[in-house]
Amino acid sequence: MSDMFKKDQKNIILDSIADGVFTVGMDFRITSINRAACEILGITEDDAIGRLCFEVFHASICEHSCALKETMNTGKNIINKTVYIVNSRGVKIPITISTAILKNENGEIIGGVETFRDISAIENLRKEIEAGYTLDDIISKSREFRDLFAVMPDIAERDSTVLIEGPSGTGKELVARGIHNLGRRAKKPLVAINCAAVPDNLLESELFGYKAGAFTDAKKDKPGRIALAEKGTLFLDEIGDVSPAIQSKLLRFIQERVYEPLGGTAPLKSDVRIIAATNKNLLEEVKKGNFREDLYYRINVINIKLTPLSSRREDIPLLINHFIKKFNIIKGKNIEGVTDDVMNVLMDYGFPGN
Repeated sequence: MSDMFKKDQKNIILDSIADGVFTVGMDFRITSINRAACEILGITEDDAIGRLCFEVFHASICEHSCALKETMNTGKNIINKTVYIVNSRGVKIPITISTAILKNENGEIIGGVETFRDISAIENLRKEIEAGYTLDDIISKSREFRDLFAVMPDIAERDSTVLIEGPSGTGKELVARGIHNLGRRAKKPLVAINCAAVPDNLLESELFGYKAGAFTDAKKDKPGRIALAEKGTLFLDEIGDVSPAIQSKLLRFIQERVYEPLGGTAPLKSDVRIIAATNKNLLEEVKKGNFREDLYYRINVINIKLTPLSSRREDIPLLINHFIKKFNIIKGKNIEGVTDDVMNVLMDYGFPGN
């Protein structure tokens, strides 16, 4: 059997395969490529033969972790690794790749072979499914959050005060931001203040602002968070930690939508939406006498209760995938480093890590 016949037969076999296949020499220049690979890339065989593989594929791993190079250096095959390539039209295509080394009759390594499969249809389907599990920046497939996703647009359209209750790390600020972004005030500011993080003697001026001369070093007027949130949304985080004195001032503001800056002599009107959040059970705090009952009912017009991630473990795969993509933490790290980073973030979301 002649070498030409063998080559033609090999080409026929390769071109009958639905997956893309190409081979490279030791210099990583392409020595052969099949029809499926050319169709996926939008090129001809002549466009590829003799060129360096990264010049043709523009893959997401070419610069820092070439799969073929790893296989040719270690002798270990890579199976079904997901990467992205860019075709001749500049379109980003998700593919899975597998690699192996090529040897001659004497067992010497002469290059490598890579097969790849276009998984665009699978990726699009995955995105459609995941779209049902996200709203704004909130990601969850739990029944609790999917029910919340269904009513959030209606909550957002109203101007009613919202109270979000849940342990630390459950996404209370994300929900508040989602409500703001979905409503008519979305183009106006969302101003947040963590009431537990500001000393009580400063919280009043932070919220209501002050006039020049109100106290020592108050040399000019300073607007408070309420003024900064005008026409937008004021997010009062950890409202359960506010002192009785500030509770009284907040009650008046929420009831009448007027307030007086420190050192001011005339009340100022305000048009802001109030969203409050707490990691405490405010009803229990009311019973204990730690929180004003009238203020509780003023802020508890719409109530949203969130549970920790440890109670909705079905969200863990979604969140891990999201964090890896968002922060690109996998680049330049081993899997142990990635796992540590992901678990640290998950624990911030209320997952205990056991």
